[in-house]
Amino acid sequence: MASRPEAEVSANPLVAAWRSLSKPVFLPALLIILAALAFASWYGAAYGEEAETAFTELRNSIGETVGWWYVLLVTAFLVFALWAALSRAGNIRLGREDERPEFSLFSWFAMLFSAGMGIGLVFWGVAEPLNHMISPPDIADVEAGTAEAGRAAIGQALFHWGLHAWGIYVLVGLGLAYMSFRRGRPLSVRWLLEPIFGRRLIESWVGHVVDVFAIVGTIFGVATSLGQGVLQIQAGLVHLGWFEPSNFLLLALVVLITAVGTISVITGLHKGLRWLSNANMVLAAVLAVCVLLIGPTVFLLQSVVQNTGEYVQAIPQLMFVTGAGAKDDWTLNWTLFDQGWFLSWAPFVGMFIARISRSRTIREFVLGVMLAPTVIAILWFTVFGSTGIRYQLANGTMIGQDGVVDTDTSLFLLFENLPVSGGVAVAMSVIAILVITLFFITSSDSCSLVVDVLSHGGRTETPWLTRLFWAVILGAAGALLLLSGGEAALTVLQVSSIAGAAPLSVIYAFTVVALVRMFRYEMAIMPRYVRVRSKAAPSALVATARQQSADDQEFQGNLRRLLKSWSDGTSPNGALRGTSAVLGGFERTAPEPSYVSTSDGTDTTVLAVHDVPAHATTVDAETGAIERAGDSTVEDPIGGEVFDTPEFEASAVGAEYEAEELLRRCSSDGVR
Repeated sequence: MASRPEAEVSANPLVAAWRSLSKPVFLPALLIILAALAFASWYGAAYGEEAETAFTELRNSIGETVGWWYVLLVTAFLVFALWAALSRAGNIRLGREDERPEFSLFSWFAMLFSAGMGIGLVFWGVAEPLNHMISPPDIADVEAGTAEAGRAAIGQALFHWGLHAWGIYVLVGLGLAYMSFRRGRPLSVRWLLEPIFGRRLIESWVGHVVDVFAIVGTIFGVATSLGQGVLQIQAGLVHLGWFEPSNFLLLALVVLITAVGTISVITGLHKGLRWLSNANMVLAAVLAVCVLLIGPTVFLLQSVVQNTGEYVQAIPQLMFVTGAGAKDDWTLNWTLFDQGWFLSWAPFVGMFIARISRSRTIREFVLGVMLAPTVIAILWFTVFGSTGIRYQLANGTMIGQDGVVDTDTSLFLLFENLPVSGGVAVAMSVIAILVITLFFITSSDSCSLVVDVLSHGGRTETPWLTRLFWAVILGAAGALLLLSGGEAALTVLQVSSIAGAAPLSVIYAFTVVALVRMFRYEMAIMPRYVRVRSKAAPSALVATARQQSADDQEFQGNLRRLLKSWSDGTSPNGALRGTSAVLGGFERTAPEPSYVSTSDGTDTTVLAVHDVPAHATTVDAETGAIERAGDSTVEDPIGGEVFDTPEFEASAVGAEYEAEELLRRCSSDGVR
């Protein structure tokens, strides 16, 4: 029986939450986050009125240093994802072989659509294409502000939000799902690197460093999104004439929305997050449908196809552009910021899509995760981006007199340009503010859960107090980044994303190497199932009987004889020969005599065949038999490890371990 002090400690939720944390991960991550926020605040205060220029120079310095690496890496991730989906690795199931997906295909796609939406699409859906139209990249070779530039602008925006972005999320999500659901490792970023460093190092300071960087990158990546959301909410309230812009309003919005988000955090994933996500998707869909029906409907339907083509053309044009030698800073402002932002987001989004994708095959996972959100991006940028460009080209009402796009208010200007009354435009603006707010809350909620799992070493069941703590930290990070930047708030958010992604990019590069090693092992031991038939098909019988016959009467006799031997398994002289002697040792099935087609497979033997490369075989000098070389056995890079965790017990490797233990016990009992 526990003593009274021990009982009091165990009953204290604060002490229990503290004890449950992985201190080597939690404390360094928290210190780095606080130090970075302190630096941003000092940097903004030190430069005062020149903060925008200072932060821009800092962003450009970071981007010019690591930008080429981001561009190369993100394209490599996309290539890896396509290889994983289209090769034999695509057949690997992310879970036990006898498992089937937890969610139906429709529900899974719906959740992927939800993941594909976010504050980012709402914030940039109108503003980014307009920016690209009036200031296109040099490589596009189009005249700024023209219809041609407008068409290319949608493809350029989709390049940032389409397959390349989701290739990053596929890498992290696929790695987490494979290592946890198939290999039984805890749901933590550090275990992505076990095939390279081994379990011992992953459970040491090396693994702690990986999780620390994952937490820091996720916090600042999501804080960037939340900061953009708050800027747009403030812009909407000011545009409607309800408030005046101020730092106090920004801070009040962050505090208020974070407070609402903490309620969702405390109520749990199923009660809070799912309800908010569903409500948000409905509102976002309503908003898009309203713009589609009220706006230039036929033009938008035509633009869906055209924008898809523009995107396909933009991929090879932009995929390796680093801005080297360019006269503009388009790549720094857009491609490098977006890719750094998405790299920072990857642990957050990756863990979400991993948790909803258990028991999918790798092929289903990759194609679903990349295609579903990309389709959403095409539709969203078509409805909002193409509409904004059309109104600008026709009326010149989407851009200010100074020729600059007001990023924060572009969405609300679009509503004003729609052919509706002022009351309807106001109602749509209110719905948009509500959508952004709900995205803020769900992102804060999900991020808190993901970061909390990482700070607990991969445990999926964590105390609500620590989830609440991370929600507050996230809100504070967003507020401080906004306030430290002043007028340059958006630039500060860009700096935080690009810088936070640098250490994560190295981890992801190692992850590609680790997963290639694992998938090559899986493919080496993966059997191909072939069906062996000992009897010819009916059409072959008829053809054989016809070839051996001089007239119809002989043909009928030969056919009857063949049918008789075909049904009872004998092989008369002159009829079809038996199968190769190689298969002589296999037991032949004995179906009921039948004179109909055997396409149902009743007369078959199913074999599990393993591919063996030629260099892994030897020829016996005496018999001439082909044998497998003794040193050609494929080794599991992380084999032989056993974990006393629920993840291991529920995984495919855990099932194999359980089966082997059961057979061992049965064998021992039989010997005794």
